[in-house]
Amino acid sequence: MNGIIEIDVHGKDVELAIVEIRKHLGNAKPSVYRIRIIHGFHGGTRSRDGIWDEFSYGREPKVKRITMGDNQGITELVLREY
Repeated sequence: MNGIIEIDVHGKDVELAIVEIRKHLGNAKPSVYRIRIIHGFHGGTRSRDGIWDEFSYGREPKVKRITMGDNQGITELVLREY
């Protein structure tokens, strides 16, 4: 079992990306501790900003914190500590 769900939202506008992320978040099994969102860097900064606005600051109870991934084109939603 993999505890990380990876979602690629390249080429999607912010609203569609958030809908897809919410779908995965709602369907996440208890074993999932992180959702990795690949939005890209050069064309994905608008998506990144929208994702941070939507899921940070305690707006989504399932998301404990939000972090940058291994590079600037990735955002990770931490659901629980590993």
